[in-house]
Amino acid sequence: MKNQKSQKTEYWSIALLLLCLMLLSTSAHAFDVKGLQPLPPYGVFSTFSAESLKQNKVGFGLSVEKSYDPNFYRTVFNLAYGIHDKFEMNITLPYVAEWENRVDGFEDVSFGIKHRVMDEGKYEPAIAYVLTVSPPSGKDEFTTEGRVGGGLLLTKKVGPFKGHFNALYSKPDKYGLKDEYSVNLGAELAVTHDSKVLAEVVGRKNYFKNKIDMLEWRLGYRIATTEYLYTTIGVGFDIKNRTPDYRLMFSVSVILPPEKKRIQRIYEE
Repeated sequence: MKNQKSQKTEYWSIALLLLCLMLLSTSAHAFDVKGLQPLPPYGVFSTFSAESLKQNKVGFGLSVEKSYDPNFYRTVFNLAYGIHDKFEMNITLPYVAEWENRVDGFEDVSFGIKHRVMDEGKYEPAIAYVLTVSPPSGKDEFTTEGRVGGGLLLTKKVGPFKGHFNALYSKPDKYGLKDEYSVNLGAELAVTHDSKVLAEVVGRKNYFKNKIDMLEWRLGYRIATTEYLYTTIGVGFDIKNRTPDYRLMFSVSVILPPEKKRIQRIYEE
C-alpha cells in the first residue's frame, strides 16, 4: 500500500512539474509580435494614418524600444515609398535583443500596401485600407512562419486635433497560433507648427490566446527637427496586467526629397 501511495505521489509530482513547464513555455512564447508599422509622421506609434507619402517620395525610419517585464530591446527599420499620392508601399523589419536575457534575432519581415480610397471631407474622415504579408524569415523564437492580413484605417482632423482609427487582422501560418485582431485609437495635437503631442490606445488579441491579451496606452511627443527629419519619443503603459508592463520608445525618420519652399517676392512700384 505504501509503495502504491508513493508511486501515485511520484506520478502527481511529475504531472505537476510537466504542467508548470508547459505554463512557463506558453508564457515565454507569448511574444509581442511587431508586424507592419507606420512610418512617422504618417501614424502615431502603431496606429496608421489614412494619409500617405506623396508620389515618388521615399521615407526611412529607425526606432529603438526598451520593454520591461519581460525585459528586451527591439530595433525596427521602416521603409516607405509613395507609388501614388494615394498609394504607399511599406516594409518593416524588427530585430529583438536580449529576449529572456539570452535570445537575439530578427522577427519576420513585413511588407504592406496602403491605399486611400476616400479623401477627408468636411464631415467625412479619410478612409484607407492596408494589406500585409510576412514571409517566414525570422528566428524560431519570434517567427509566425509567415502570415497575411489587412485592415481598415480612418483619419479625421478637427482643429488642432487629428484622430485615427485602425481595425486590423492577421492570420499566421504556424501551427497552433491563433488569428490576431487589433483595434488602435490614436490622436495628435498640434502644439506648434513643427511639434505634436501624441496619444494612443492599442487593444489586441494576439496569436497565443483567444482573448484580449494586450491593452496599452501610449503618450509621446514628435518634432519636425528639419523640413524632412522627424524625431519621436514615447512611453507605453500596460492597463490590463499583461506584458510588457511598460516600454520606452524613440524613433527618427527621414522623408526625401524635402519639400521645396516657395519664395514669395514682393515688388515695390
